[in-house]
Amino acid sequence: MTKSPDLAALYPDIAAEGSLAAALQTVAARDDISVPFQVSESDTLLYAAVASTVPHRTVLGISGWVAERRWSIRGCETFQDLALVEGRTEDLTQVVRAAQAWHDGAELADIRRAAPFVHLTGRFEVAEYDPAQLTESEWQHLRTEAGMLDWPEYHALIEAAYAEPALRGLYPFASHWTLRFSTSTRPHLTVVPVCLDAHREKPYTVNASYMGEVLAETTTAEEAVAAAVRHLPQAAG
Repeated sequence: MTKSPDLAALYPDIAAEGSLAAALQTVAARDDISVPFQVSESDTLLYAAVASTVPHRTVLGISGWVAERRWSIRGCETFQDLALVEGRTEDLTQVVRAAQAWHDGAELADIRRAAPFVHLTGRFEVAEYDPAQLTESEWQHLRTEAGMLDWPEYHALIEAAYAEPALRGLYPFASHWTLRFSTSTRPHLTVVPVCLDAHREKPYTVNASYMGEVLAETTTAEEAVAAAVRHLPQAAG
């Protein structure tokens, strides 16, 4: 049987305050920062949250790790519940600064400037539900994510797909690094039966569905994209 971690030993300062929210409040008070941290109902030592004054933002979730002393944050947009900001740090002061910026409605880039551990996912904020804007936001997320990977073939595939108007107009998403498309945004995807895959040591592939029939194999990302466009259903193209 796996032994449960001793959270009080890992986070004695948090335990002394009674909750992560209370500990964050204490750290904030030292720097004369006012943030309304929310106590978690599930685990007071590991979780806390802070709401934002911006209506299209969810609460910023703050969570402690159980294997080592560290905290993660995640802040999403409300239409799809997808992350705008993420991050991990060993410094509670950094968490407080990120929480204050999120709560006060600071621009995403300004949140990162206030707390450099914050990672911007590439998605941008859409104030009102707009499928075209949410689609472009998700493309920017995939481009940002691909640019950070040590996987040039995948990066090339994302960029080639984005450069093609017939695909750029579709909502993109990835399943286990397979590039897929929908004619609607999350949470109710209308999946187009064409998938693109990049491989490190073999050609790009175009499939009829996720892990389905191979429609084409190509040596370049641009060729794969062109093949995908040829196989798009008429209603999606």
